[in-house]
Amino acid sequence: MIDVIVRSPVPTSKGRRTRAALLQAGREAFEEHGYDAVRIDDVCRRARVSHGTFYTYFDSKEALFGEVAEAVVGEMFAASVVGAAAPDDPYARIEAANRLYLRAWAANSRLVRMLEQAATADGRFGRLLLELREVFVRRGADGLRRLQEQGLADPSLDPRLTAVMLGGMVEHFAHVWLDLGEELGEESGEEAAVDHLTRLWARAIGLTPTSIPATEEGA
Repeated sequence: MIDVIVRSPVPTSKGRRTRAALLQAGREAFEEHGYDAVRIDDVCRRARVSHGTFYTYFDSKEALFGEVAEAVVGEMFAASVVGAAAPDDPYARIEAANRLYLRAWAANSRLVRMLEQAATADGRFGRLLLELREVFVRRGADGLRRLQEQGLADPSLDPRLTAVMLGGMVEHFAHVWLDLGEELGEESGEEAAVDHLTRLWARAIGLTPTSIPATEEGA
């Protein structure tokens, strides 16, 4: 994992508040100006701390950005968890997961894309990006494995590889639609996007007809 180094533990409530303020200030600065344009002094001014105080908590701008990126992906993961309140039907849960992911992407995509750009120039960020994406891959693979065990999905599919590929499909679609403004045609908006993503995902994993709404079986 990337070396996101904290020089010393932060045992006091004041120390925790200061560190949190630096993380928030860093996040705001990166979102507004982009990674390359942000300087440590910019972050310190926003957090209302001295330049020296910054180095009590972080070794570098890279270390701060690494923790900000981890926090953002963690928030996206939490925001896209379907949870127990959703219907137990597999198709409905895939639909709910796609809807929540698109909304989480819309709220956080700038920093995720920034991390991808940083990864092209620095292998440490590339490794971090893969590790952060792994949390989504693991969840997708576990879900597919459960469906296979229940006899509801194609047993010949490799769960992890399938999760990597289908997750990449959803992520790339979110980028071209929400970030680049790709037109969806006559059917537009979240409902159409979620409907098509869910049908593609369900068919790709061979979700059995008994798990697919009647309106989708012959579509």
